[in-house]
Amino acid sequence: MPKPSGKVLRWVTDAVGSGVRVAAVTGLREDADPWLLGFDPAGRVETAVLRLGDPADPDHRLRFATEVAALRVAGDHGLPAARLIATDLDGAATGALAVLTTVLPGHSRIPPTASTERLRGLGAVAAALQSVPLAPRAALPLRTRSIADVDFAAQRRQKGTTALLTAAEECLDRLPVPGGPTVFVHGDLWYGNTLWSGDRCTGLVDWDCAGAGSPGIDLGAARFDAALMFGPPAAEQVLEGWQLATGRPADQVPYWDVVAASGTLADMAFSIPALHDQGRTDLDAGLLGQRRDAFLGAALSRLGGWDALVHPTT
Repeated sequence: MPKPSGKVLRWVTDAVGSGVRVAAVTGLREDADPWLLGFDPAGRVETAVLRLGDPADPDHRLRFATEVAALRVAGDHGLPAARLIATDLDGAATGALAVLTTVLPGHSRIPPTASTERLRGLGAVAAALQSVPLAPRAALPLRTRSIADVDFAAQRRQKGTTALLTAAEECLDRLPVPGGPTVFVHGDLWYGNTLWSGDRCTGLVDWDCAGAGSPGIDLGAARFDAALMFGPPAAEQVLEGWQLATGRPADQVPYWDVVAASGTLADMAFSIPALHDQGRTDLDAGLLGQRRDAFLGAALSRLGGWDALVHPTT
């Protein structure tokens, strides 16, 4: 999306209070949407975050409805999320889909190494989400994996895949999705969607993939991202944090690890721009591919999927 129009900015100032103007507009992701807004004079609201979308795009409309519904659930349950200031979910007021929220403290820059406290903290955040029971609903539908609106398997069929990713697909095809009560899930829980002050997680952002699903969705995603960012052993620290926070062992960990790692393409170059934008310019597609394969291979071995492919019975 281009920078906010004058019409959008007038809607923003009406929402935050008369007598102020938007003095600064800064892109938060690759110098683009969402936008950090600064106000002059700084009054009741000093800064805010603005997300914009195309009201003619059904996918945008669905994502914005999900974002708003998720922020309301998160606010009702004291989860670390921004507070809604104003919404325009049909474009009637702004000519665009628009969601205006408060600014959370902290930053999303990903360090080259992570302490045990930070890794366990990510697991604890996933545990806080799973503490909220949630039945599927229109804006928060049933989720069975992260980033559920992207068909990575179809993209791999077009762009090429690997034996390991094929084994993962076959393994998931033959296994039933674990049952159980559904809970609130973020649906895209990676380090770039978390904010930190030191080793303390101060908030979660980008809720447009949220919904109701298994606790394993967010736990698996957090474990997989830690493995990508810091190496496969980091995933175990995330699991420890989750189990310390919940006071119980996690269920079906290998299954949800496979689900998380299956949300990739054979060539991990697709993820590089977002990672570099978060400060991890040391990461390249080759290293990410090695870490993904190590994580996925270990999970498949625990499920019996990879061993069966490499060492078939005769």
